[in-house]
Amino acid sequence: MIDVTPKAVGKIREAFAKQGVSGGLRLGVLGGGCSGLSYQFKFDTKPRATDKVYEFDDVKIFIDPKSIVFLDGMTLDYKESLMQSGFEFHNPHAKKNCGCGTSFSA
Repeated sequence: MIDVTPKAVGKIREAFAKQGVSGGLRLGVLGGGCSGLSYQFKFDTKPRATDKVYEFDDVKIFIDPKSIVFLDGMTLDYKESLMQSGFEFHNPHAKKNCGCGTSFSA
């Protein structure tokens, strides 16, 4: 199970509208990045047959079976501050995060 905060849902919805796309947001994990694994974050028109699909209001999140191992229990949030704004991954499987927040080691 993953969770997406209402603020993150709103920002995802805004991004879909701005880009003129429909479907869902694909979250995944790829090898690489400064800490060993990096988050994948992209639009996708439909889920694959083996994807786990989550829905938060009208926003769908697609996660492939290999990535769910690393993302189960994660919360996706959106933070805004004077210094920076963006999505934040709160992942219980991340033992170490990089400074940019998009890479981790499990």
